[in-house]
Amino acid sequence: MVFNTGSTLLEAIVMSVVSKEPDGTYGYKITQDVRQIFEVSETTLYPVLRRLRKKKYFETYDKAIDGRNRRYYRITEKGMEKLEMYREEWQNYSSEVSKILLKGDGDGE
Repeated sequence: MVFNTGSTLLEAIVMSVVSKEPDGTYGYKITQDVRQIFEVSETTLYPVLRRLRKKKYFETYDKAIDGRNRRYYRITEKGMEKLEMYREEWQNYSSEVSKILLKGDGDGE
């Protein structure tokens, strides 16, 4: 993708990915899901996960998988409220950008 992704948009995408799994999901899977949209490294993603946890948008728990602990991230109610706000803001933002970028504002130019 040629467009730069800011930290707020990355947070919103990560929150959306995690919200799709009611029991939560783990870091590597989150990375793989986000990479379907744009390239992101684990070294970029894990600080985002920690920040979202610190803000109480995520909660974590560990689960033993093949003899190793895997940390799972699950979105909280506070996180869902923030995600809904991000979604509304994205709808407004993307609509306004599309009007200009795609000349879809109906002014005939």
